[in-house]
Amino acid sequence: MPQESSHRVVVIVDENSNPFELGCATEVFGLHRPEIGRDLYDFRLCAPEPHTLMRDGFFTLTGVAPLDAAENADTLIVPNRPNVDARRRPAVLDTIRRAHTRGARLIGFCSGAFTLAEAGVLDGRRATAHWQWADDFRTRFPAVHLETDVLFVDDGDILTSAGSAAALDLGLHVVRRDHGAEIANSVSRRLVFAAHRDGGQRQFVERPVPDLPDASLAPVIAWAQQRLDTPLTVAGLAARAAVSPATLHRRFQTQLGTTPLAWLTAERITLARRLIELGETRLDVVARRTGLGTTANLRALMRRETGLTPSAYRRRFGPQPTPAPAE
Repeated sequence: MPQESSHRVVVIVDENSNPFELGCATEVFGLHRPEIGRDLYDFRLCAPEPHTLMRDGFFTLTGVAPLDAAENADTLIVPNRPNVDARRRPAVLDTIRRAHTRGARLIGFCSGAFTLAEAGVLDGRRATAHWQWADDFRTRFPAVHLETDVLFVDDGDILTSAGSAAALDLGLHVVRRDHGAEIANSVSRRLVFAAHRDGGQRQFVERPVPDLPDASLAPVIAWAQQRLDTPLTVAGLAARAAVSPATLHRRFQTQLGTTPLAWLTAERITLARRLIELGETRLDVVARRTGLGTTANLRALMRRETGLTPSAYRRRFGPQPTPAPAE
């Protein structure tokens, strides 16, 4: 029987909420995890009314906790709103404000950013929402720093995601942040979903599709991922892909929303995190096996990418020491 978690994740479901994002939250935070041996979160649903009509009236949700269940949430996921012009109930907004005041983590999937902004907790903060609502959002909430060309934004205690599928990206990011990459990978395998797409990756906005032959980056990316411990360069990647460095740069920007060098650095940091989580304590070995070269470079890049030094990251996500048996 999996052990219960003390971290409570509560989802507020309100009238016309989108069931897809509700399903994403349930899949990531709510399922029992016998394959891990413990449940990651204490997961609850709550609603301001006993019967909640879901999006477009497809079905009615009943049997969930009342709204006051959110008062004990460590992480509160706010209701999204496919009709972004519809105002949220004052009781829901007050619940969000109280959660923020007491230090709970807030998450808005897709149009949930409108709910957070309406509650006033996003003023002066970074956030994202679906690209199609960017102009409307900026007009209504000018005090929020909206970033529309990313999958999700982690602004510490408030996190927001872009389109519906990015709810899974953000959910897995939260699991990774809370429990480390190994657990996040386990959750993603059960979802049959990519374990990690960086939040800075571009949203898939509508753009003209040029009539070009397949220029997939997959072969060169797979090749590079197997050789992170070698002195890879952008020129070397371009040569492997049989294109010029400028063309490679353009393809990375178009397909991944990043540069080849930034992608390579992110891959090396991801590998470094994995090695540390698996118990490697020798920073010189981590630096060498990831291609980061020196421990000084490893420290600087880990702090830049994760906000933690390698030692702090190990304390948080590395293997925990086994208590000595009582004599």
